[in-house]
Amino acid sequence: MKVHSALRAWIPAACVGTALLVTALSAAAQAWPAKPVKMIVTYPPGGTVDVVARVIAPKLSARLGQPVVIDNRAGAGGAIGGDLVAKSAADGYTIMLDASNHSQNPALRSKMPFDTLRDLAPVSLLVRVPNVLVVNPSATITGVKDLMAQAKAKPEHINYASSGNGSAQHLSAELFSAMAGVRMTHVAYKGGGPALTDVMAGQVPVFFASLASSLQYIQGGKLRALAVTGKARSPVMPQIPTVAESGLAGYEVYEWNGVFVPAGTPAAVVDRLSKELAAVVRDPEVRTRLEGMGAEVIGSNPAELDAFRRAEIAKWTQVAKTNKIELD
Repeated sequence: MKVHSALRAWIPAACVGTALLVTALSAAAQAWPAKPVKMIVTYPPGGTVDVVARVIAPKLSARLGQPVVIDNRAGAGGAIGGDLVAKSAADGYTIMLDASNHSQNPALRSKMPFDTLRDLAPVSLLVRVPNVLVVNPSATITGVKDLMAQAKAKPEHINYASSGNGSAQHLSAELFSAMAGVRMTHVAYKGGGPALTDVMAGQVPVFFASLASSLQYIQGGKLRALAVTGKARSPVMPQIPTVAESGLAGYEVYEWNGVFVPAGTPAAVVDRLSKELAAVVRDPEVRTRLEGMGAEVIGSNPAELDAFRRAEIAKWTQVAKTNKIELD
């Protein structure tokens, strides 16, 4: 009886304690943000990820009523910035704008300093941008089918550039090779800029380039676009076919940018941040600037981003296994 009495006395107290905790968390979420929000950008200033961050940050700041401060933490294909955010306080004041390597690093690196799915919570998939298969204007390669034919006729004879081992451009080419059953030779550069320079100079004939960074050179005649890697043609280059419709059915690759927070961030904060980000990327001024870079504006909810990144991790894990790619 004494035990039952003690239990009866404890239960209301426990319920009150739980209610107070829920109320406190709810109040904290409603008060968010009460100070500046730091946005960790996992790549250097000047690149596509950084440009997207600087397009959206002022509008997000206006909607939140607090400054959004960009902090570039580059290195290890986004893993350095990711590790910083994964170990930050889960209070909504540290958010991360990441890119495709978010889903590619777990497939390529067995010694990650954090667990992507466990330690980083999804907020919103902002945009996705197809890569574009480009060649030097003087190259004899006329299209996707011709590239596959030449690569099959002379395995490893055709060189292709990338912006580095494990980069989105590298993996775009590796997926192409795996699906087409061909072998080409990888020439890795320290960034997309040097790779573009050498392709335009005729040093390397083939590059699955970022559409955002290569568009001006395509329009200026310094590069010849053969196909885009998305599911549909790009509105900024509607005359250029997709890889899939050009002879490699099922091929689809995007670079993308999404926002993540430390796991454990209050759900109310994540929900508000997701809705505000979706509103920002759909703002007419922001949308015009992003679409002008060749980006497809999305602005997803957290569940949609989580499903997307899991599917991407599975895809790149299979590519890494098939092509024996490992970065450790």
